[in-house]
Amino acid sequence: MKSNPVKTDDHQEESSFGLYIHWPFCVSKCPYCDFNSHVRETVDEALWEKALLKDLAFMGQLTYSSEQNRVLTSVFFGGGTPSLMPPRIVEKLLSALEKYWRVSPSLEITLEANPNSVEVARLKAFKQAGVNRLSLGIQSLHKQALSFLGRKHSVDEAVQALEAARKIFERFSFDLIYARSGQTLQDWEGELTRALALAGDHLSLYQLTIEPGTAFYTAHQRGDWRIPEEELAADLYQLTQEKMSASGRPCYEVSNYARPGQECRHNLVYWRYQDYAAIGPGAHGRLTVDGKTLATRAHKAPETWLKAVESHNGLAEKIPLTPEETFSEALLMGLRLREGVSWHRLESLNSLQTHRLKSSDALQSLIEEGLMVTTGTHLIVTEAGLLKLNALIRYLLKAL
Repeated sequence: MKSNPVKTDDHQEESSFGLYIHWPFCVSKCPYCDFNSHVRETVDEALWEKALLKDLAFMGQLTYSSEQNRVLTSVFFGGGTPSLMPPRIVEKLLSALEKYWRVSPSLEITLEANPNSVEVARLKAFKQAGVNRLSLGIQSLHKQALSFLGRKHSVDEAVQALEAARKIFERFSFDLIYARSGQTLQDWEGELTRALALAGDHLSLYQLTIEPGTAFYTAHQRGDWRIPEEELAADLYQLTQEKMSASGRPCYEVSNYARPGQECRHNLVYWRYQDYAAIGPGAHGRLTVDGKTLATRAHKAPETWLKAVESHNGLAEKIPLTPEETFSEALLMGLRLREGVSWHRLESLNSLQTHRLKSSDALQSLIEEGLMVTTGTHLIVTEAGLLKLNALIRYLLKAL
């Protein structure tokens, strides 16, 4: 399927709806990863197929009863490592979608995959199952960096996987992690240059972050290694911006770059604070039900989730959010986008908070400092502001 160019009008923003499906299993746990991933010697595939289909039906009924006009525009298989799923499970889940929602003719269906030979051999089967966009977890094109990041594939396997992806999928992307321990500007420029020669229309480029609960967090606390100082990290980010823009794939979100029209539509659902359903262990969703925004969270442990689905459904929590909470979340997510956050969307969530923000001295000072701009439709963080994004958002929210 060909992707339509991403639009930024308010009607399109508010009508999109996404589905996230979590496969929690990995061959091994990467030391930087804080996602809900688990290593198991065996997986009962028939049991998981039945459970995912049952929970999909529950989520379909929950969303259909409250919002019959939903149009499903994107599906994202994440993990864990969803390319370890049998393609038949993917096909059965996708075949069931029209039972519960109106499905867009240009539905984007993304699946994450690792670039090892076993999973790459399944790519044609995933395409036949209905997947039309692939996201490969390359993470680095340097041998030593792959070892540091705990990745099990080689650089050669990564290159071969990208060549296979290009032949099979019209739309594909891959991830790289930069601002690693000991990385210089020259190192990153060389790696990014090679990545661009291999890339399609989209790249995800993440600065390494140290998340509590990970093996990297413990090692970093011990002082085993250090990530780059703030000044070097800013220089690495600026270099990334310049090279990606020059390649015709400008930043459309803090860590994501694409040719116009090739943005990941599923992730835009998150950042534009649209509704998305989520199934699978530990999956989080945001749903409008009977006029209320609900934060949903599934049981995290795979075995606990399976038992919960067997008895009823996989949700551990279904929490109504206040207008203040939805406003804060929408602001936090939307300001990551180069297009900014829609004033219309903020108004629809909390008109009082939106008025306070528009008239606040805090916003005016950020505009005067060249860190933000406002248009008739959007509030936008400038390139200078993106370097201080987290602090900037905290400052705005504290002022309200």
